[in-house]
Amino acid sequence: MPIFLSILLPLLAILCLWRSHATNQRCRLIGNLPTSKTQGVFIGLVELQGTAECEAPVTSYLSEEPCVYYRYQVTEHWRREVEETYTDSEGRTQQRTRIESGWTSVASGGEETPFYLQDDTGVVLVRPEGAEIQPQGLFQQQVGPGDPLYYAKGPPGAVADSTFQRSFSEQGIPLHHTLFVVGQAREREDVVAPELTQDKAAPLYLLTVKSENQLLRGLGWKMHLLNILGMIFAGVAGWLLAGRPPVWWQAAGIGVGIYLFCWFVTWFILVSNMLIDVRNRMRQGWSSLEVQLKRRHDLIPGLVAAVDALRQHEATVLPEVASMRSELDAGPGLTAQAQHRGIARSVISLAERYPELKSNEAFGKLQAQLIDTEQRIALARAYFNDIATAYNTRLEIVPDGWIARLFGHARQPLLAPEEFERAEVRVSFAK
Repeated sequence: MPIFLSILLPLLAILCLWRSHATNQRCRLIGNLPTSKTQGVFIGLVELQGTAECEAPVTSYLSEEPCVYYRYQVTEHWRREVEETYTDSEGRTQQRTRIESGWTSVASGGEETPFYLQDDTGVVLVRPEGAEIQPQGLFQQQVGPGDPLYYAKGPPGAVADSTFQRSFSEQGIPLHHTLFVVGQAREREDVVAPELTQDKAAPLYLLTVKSENQLLRGLGWKMHLLNILGMIFAGVAGWLLAGRPPVWWQAAGIGVGIYLFCWFVTWFILVSNMLIDVRNRMRQGWSSLEVQLKRRHDLIPGLVAAVDALRQHEATVLPEVASMRSELDAGPGLTAQAQHRGIARSVISLAERYPELKSNEAFGKLQAQLIDTEQRIALARAYFNDIATAYNTRLEIVPDGWIARLFGHARQPLLAPEEFERAEVRVSFAK
């Protein structure tokens, strides 16, 4: 037995270390990702919170609630007497009766359907297939054959040695329930819009009814518990492998020390990689912001042309059009954003003063796209600031900040709305 334990305990310590590292990695990934708005979702790994909405929800089997996801199970209790032969302390063969009991699954199933995650800015399509789902309890009841539920929702037969007690349980995501989602966003195939779906290359695809704070607290407690168990296994293993040490706690201390050293190495690698990951996500956020700036730059000439086409307002409109045209020479980069934002405001103001402009179909479509783009720019700027704040916070936290300075990570200035409109704004990233 000691030989068996001396092999098993180190393996258990390694397993605890690996699980602790994976839990810490997940905790940092979720903590580093800013919670985006659905209208500001860009391609890549995103974090969202909203309510589950669906025009054609599924009806759960047991609770009969409208849901976007549910799973149910029916188990039946059994009990039997088992005769067994054993050898007593005096070497005599004896017979005894042992009682065995347990629960056997007799029915199970579930359904799921694509749904929309909705917040105060809009909706985004979520395809739950392949996601790690943490649902809430919908139904839990234990009944006997006298209850109508026993046969109405369970099979007509019975398992061997049944006590005729059945347990009915169901979990799911009800319609309109608040969800926290982390997953990979991609372009939809049917319309120009993003969707969240399973991606094998993505580090996480999670749908949970828990809040982000609840999720992070649970992961933190799990990580601490795994490390405590790992140190216990390593300490006992060290004591067993040492043979006959002069003091037992010295050998146990060596085992714990080896575990802590391995934990420190894996933690150092994890922090270094996560800092690089957050910096790359910040770069991705900036790239997405530039896409929206380019989109606004491309929309403005069409709007100016639509205004120019309405000659009946020449006396008042054309001078403003001429002013807009004089500002169109700047490119789509940050150095032109003050001019472009000014033109956008002028176009929207003109539409308010001249109803005839609103009735022009081309102008109406372009104006709607411009307003949508302005909102997307604001959301993209907010996303960039959120991820930059997470990055800067990591640089200030001890001991993460020490590792950051060791690898040359530098703070990233945030984008203020008024600064964002100035021509001299520059954003640079530390290598």
